[in-house]
Amino acid sequence: MAENATVVLSGTKVASRLRAAPSTLWEWIERLRGMGVEIQGWPGSGYQLIRVPDILTSQTVRHNLHAGDFGCRIHHFYKTASTMTEAARLAPEGAPHGTLVLAEEQTAGRGRLGRSWISERSVGLYFTLVLRPELAPAAAPILTLLAGVALAEALREVSGLPLDLRWPNDVLIGGKKCAGILVEMTAEPDRVEYVLMGIGINVNHEQIPGSLAAGATSLRLEAGRSLSRLEILISVLQRLEHYYNGYLTEGASPIIKRFVRLSSYARGKRVKVSDGVRTVVGVTAGLTPEGILLLRRDDGQTERVLSGHVRPE
Repeated sequence: MAENATVVLSGTKVASRLRAAPSTLWEWIERLRGMGVEIQGWPGSGYQLIRVPDILTSQTVRHNLHAGDFGCRIHHFYKTASTMTEAARLAPEGAPHGTLVLAEEQTAGRGRLGRSWISERSVGLYFTLVLRPELAPAAAPILTLLAGVALAEALREVSGLPLDLRWPNDVLIGGKKCAGILVEMTAEPDRVEYVLMGIGINVNHEQIPGSLAAGATSLRLEAGRSLSRLEILISVLQRLEHYYNGYLTEGASPIIKRFVRLSSYARGKRVKVSDGVRTVVGVTAGLTPEGILLLRRDDGQTERVLSGHVRPE
């Protein structure tokens, strides 16, 4: 039907081409409709393909990727609870470094600190990479900052929008979150076994639910136009691999410097930081060589922020 879009084809003809019974054809059409494919049925005439959604199949992604490890193996889901959950199942089974788990829709997408992530079907990007870095566990947290740098650069290139980074894992446009990063690690005392790098990007969302609209946005809402999810995904994966390989050979310093340049939150911004137990107020004073945020409190003391929710005061 795809090569005859806008043409009405008889069900008998389509079933014959596919060597399927009419009842089987009907079941397939209903499944396609459930995935967002718009097919019009015309009594006495047949079926007409009206619209095919922007679906990122494994074949499409693989065809557009250049040689590299990221995306070496792709697991694509039309709907799943969470790409992090799927990756956590695949990693212990031996999924190779660079395995990409990609979903059109998540029913239980999650972010940092247990927060949920809106995962509307086929409008955002929801994926997780399985990484197997030869790093000590203490060095792995830099991967979150690395992902932020790669995301900010890729999204700016594709959308033309000014992007900001909020330590440690948020990508912002005009102070509103458009993308987030969740990194989870499984390690032994002296080595990392594997890392799951989960990324969610609000791409073509036409609206954000009321309760979240004050703090979240999408690239489409900000740019005023629809953007290619495939182009964004390929750009993000390429930059992620570039910075990942650079980190392994050059260390964390280039990542830290780039993050500070891209982030209005890294230095000189008055913020409040909450970890669920206490809230501290002060002015950010840069990052340590390990990627820890420095906060100069109002009492003049400088505090190392290991984790927490950072917001403008």
